[in-house]
Amino acid sequence: MSTPRAVAVVGAGAAGLHTVEALRRAGYDGRLTLIGAETEPPYERPPLSKQLLAGGWQPERLTLRSPQALDDLDLDLRLGVRAERLDRQDRAVHLSDGRRVRCDAVVLATGVRPRRLPGADAASAGAHVLRTLADALALRAELRPGASLLVVGGGLLGAEAAATAVGLGVEVTWLVSTATPLAGVLGAETAALLTARHREHGVRIRQGVAAEVLRRGGRAAGVRLADGTELGADVVLMAIGSVPETEWLAGSGIQVEDGVVCDAHCAAGPGVWAAGDAASWPDPRTGRRRRLEQRTNATEQALCVARNLLAGPDGARQAYAPVPYLWTDQYDLRVQAYGSPGGADRLELVDGSLAERRFAAACVRDGLVVGAVGIASARALRQVRAQVAAYGPWQGVPA
Repeated sequence: MSTPRAVAVVGAGAAGLHTVEALRRAGYDGRLTLIGAETEPPYERPPLSKQLLAGGWQPERLTLRSPQALDDLDLDLRLGVRAERLDRQDRAVHLSDGRRVRCDAVVLATGVRPRRLPGADAASAGAHVLRTLADALALRAELRPGASLLVVGGGLLGAEAAATAVGLGVEVTWLVSTATPLAGVLGAETAALLTARHREHGVRIRQGVAAEVLRRGGRAAGVRLADGTELGADVVLMAIGSVPETEWLAGSGIQVEDGVVCDAHCAAGPGVWAAGDAASWPDPRTGRRRRLEQRTNATEQALCVARNLLAGPDGARQAYAPVPYLWTDQYDLRVQAYGSPGGADRLELVDGSLAERRFAAACVRDGLVVGAVGIASARALRQVRAQVAAYGPWQGVPA
């Protein structure tokens, strides 16, 4: 079957929404079902740790499409229901409400769920994760001036939440496992700059590994570290990474290994595709498998999946070869990055300086350009992007 009569997209986040939109734009007029575990229509997640958590934005501003725009897509939209099983032989997705959706092709865009520390389940008062709109609103309600927040986890989510909480008058302790948090993502130099900025705003940075959440009086009261040290706080945010939502694929025959294992075209099997945070595919530059939890990737991979799905088994499929892009807003700084700056062994400045907190730089490893990073120097940073895409020797920026 070159063009499926019915397509089910499991996951109603950015990747799922962009997949159904791309299919319709390409002229697909078959039955199209979009399944989402959350009750809200598709919304943006990056503002959860920033504008929404700060109270500057309200939930309706995060909505990706208006009700009319969703209606125009002619979708069978199933919200507030989870996919529980994929039956490839019966060509059906079984749902938590007891119903099933029959389809000739399925796109897996279920994303990830946050990790939690021992002692903190989903109902633990005072112990929070930050993945959904409901998570952000629950955390926001507790970030009152004078309250103490313990952020566990040295990644971008923890850094952004810490910066936002400081702006709300909250006393913040940031517990990280490495001497320079964010170095693995942004590179040592940029990470050191941001770490200094956090300290300037009064964030107490502690190095250690959290073992469990402490509980007193029925709610979280801090964490116990692996060495037995206890850190107290009114509120705990667990920003310790995530796990792909793939358990429901057990028994389906779909290979899962840190995400849905795809080929270079984002196909996970005949009639099965994957896009977004849960998809793992071979990076054509390095030959290694890659899984990206980045907003831009959700859009770009969705477009690739839609194109290849409609190409059919004998059509000209396109290999997915993105140039990863991320940004993070912390205090008055917006950091932008292409590729993998954290994998570099040297930084080549092309504009500005780190001391000015305005710069653009190529990130080089073993002589190859593996990434680019910058602050307030977007034009110069874009000049390096082509060399990141080429994954070749550093050649400098033309005058």
